[in-house]
Formats: sequence, C-alpha cells, structure tokens
Amino acid sequence: MRLEARGLAFGHGGRTVGEGVDLDVGPGDVLCLLGPNGCGKTTLMKTLLGLLPAKAGRIRLDGAPLDSLGRRGTARRVAYVPQAHAALFPFPVLDVVTMGRTAHMGLFAGPGPKDRAAALDALDALGVARLAPAVYTEISGGERQLVLVARALVQGSPLLVMDEPTASLDVGNQARVLAAVRRLAAGGLGVVLSTHDPGHAFLVGTRAALLHDGRIRAQGPPAAVLTPARLEAAYGVPVAVERLPSGRVACVFEA
Repeated sequence: MRLEARGLAFGHGGRTVGEGVDLDVGPGDVLCLLGPNGCGKTTLMKTLLGLLPAKAGRIRLDGAPLDSLGRRGTARRVAYVPQAHAALFPFPVLDVVTMGRTAHMGLFAGPGPKDRAAALDALDALGVARLAPAVYTEISGGERQLVLVARALVQGSPLLVMDEPTASLDVGNQARVLAAVRRLAAGGLGVVLSTHDPGHAFLVGTRAALLHDGRIRAQGPPAAVLTPARLEAAYGVPVAVERLPSGRVACVFEA
C-alpha cells in the first residue's frame, strides 16, 4: 500500500494552512513529520486521512483517489492514532481496542472471538495487556494513548498515521510505542508519525519532513534533513546535533 500526495494544499474552513506538499509513503517507510506548534501537522494528517478536504492537489492510496474510497474503504487501508481523545463513555479497554475491527465487520455484525483475541494481542504488544478489563475513562492519559495505538494496530491496515503518539507518555511508554513502530515497519507497514522530538526521527525514521511556514522545507533521510541550521530556523532556538559513542544521534535544544 502506498500513500501519495502531490501539490497538496490543506487547511480548515476558509483558511489555507499549507500548500505545495508532496509526500510518498510505502511499505516499510517511517516518515517522521516535524515542525513547531501551529504549523499544521495535525491538519495535514487529517487531510491525508480524508477527514478534512484538500484545498488543492491530490491524494492517492495505491493509485486510487482518496475521495473515491469512502470511509470504510479508507479505514481498511489507513489506521489513525489521534493526538488526543476525549474519554466520554465507560467502556472496558478491551472493547475500545476491539472497535478497531469495525471496518472488517458486516453492517450489523458484532466482534467475535478472533477480533477480541487480536485486541488482546495488540495490548500485549504494547506491554499493557493488564489494562484489558479496566474502564477506559478511569485510566491515565498516557495509558489511554497506548490504548489508542493498540486500537489502530488491531485495525490491520497496511498504513498507519500517528499524530504525536508519544506526547503524553513517560519515557518507558515512549520506548514501547517507538519499538512497536519499528517492528511494524520491519513487517511491511508504512507509517507517518508526527513528533516534536527530532531524536524520535533519528531512532525510527527512514525519512523526515520538516514543516514550517506552510511548506515542507526539507524531506529525506533524517541526518540530511534535521540539521542544526534547519531546526533552529523552524523552532527559533539554537540546536546541537551530536552523534553518541553508541552511534545514535541526539538533539539538544540550547536554552
């Protein structure tokens, strides 16, 4: 499955937030989208999912125009992990994750044993199987974020769009989510992941895209895109990019 955007302009209401965006994500790719608050990362992601109409340009999934697929057809191809989710109803966590199987069920069908087993496997892969019987409205914000990731995984779609999936997580849970992203990509899934941490792009990204002032300012391998000069221009503070003895790369924003 391949996601392609060409000449994409995006926004909401009568306002255009960004334009001229070209993206291409295929099996095994992890595209990390970075940029300052308010630059339009979430709006761009919702446009790629068809939740917001494109202002210009085109989006295709395996060559098919996105607007020709419908909600169910899109959901079978792309799963979404939102940045935040209002916990309104006291469903058990297992039921919330199982809802990710909806796109694969008949119109009036309910989940079966295989669907619930897949939901348990997804929770276990993220190290939170213990939450299965818990009430979704009573767990922490960080735990809810992991549940949303599990719900997207169980959807079984070949593309995964994740809007700052680690934003509310502690270091341990961030590591679990990023490890899951790496495993999914190794298994052939394509991933688009937004983050404020350049280190995440160096850790799991095959490519990075830097969004600033309504444009993708650079796109390519993380080491080529996330340079101190580009990061300072985007975020407005000095940045050091250093290679550690382990071979990993760390970014330090200087106060």
